[in-house]
Amino acid sequence: NLHEAECYAKSQGKPLFIDFTGYACVNCRKMEDNIWPDSRVYQFLSEKYVVVSLYVDDKKELPAEQQVTDAQGRRVKTYGNVWSNIEADYYQQNSQPLYVLIDDDGKLLAPPRGYTPDAAKYADYLQKGLDVFEKRKAGTK
Repeated sequence: NLHEAECYAKSQGKPLFIDFTGYACVNCRKMEDNIWPDSRVYQFLSEKYVVVSLYVDDKKELPAEQQVTDAQGRRVKTYGNVWSNIEADYYQQNSQPLYVLIDDDGKLLAPPRGYTPDAAKYADYLQKGLDVFEKRKAGTK
């Protein structure tokens, strides 16, 4: 749940790593199997960020009272619909994987990034996001 992850990240004083993924996403599995376990990346994901994975193809139905009609007139009936709409509305993307780094105010720490098969470049991306997060935190004290 995105809201719960945002609250937890804030309580931990960590930035949030949003993983827009899909059950049927081949490149998502490539990242999870080959890039995330790399020691340079794993340390960030396990210690420095709170990670939430949002499955845009999740078919689990929302409770009836949470089902709405989106701006395009489509009925938002599943959790996957919710995550897909957030990805499109907030980050102007509709492909997976998409990785978004945000602070505790929901502000981007770096531009969203998709499939990145180079662990060193991916670790640099995570470091840059963390650097911005730490600068922002220092500026509010």
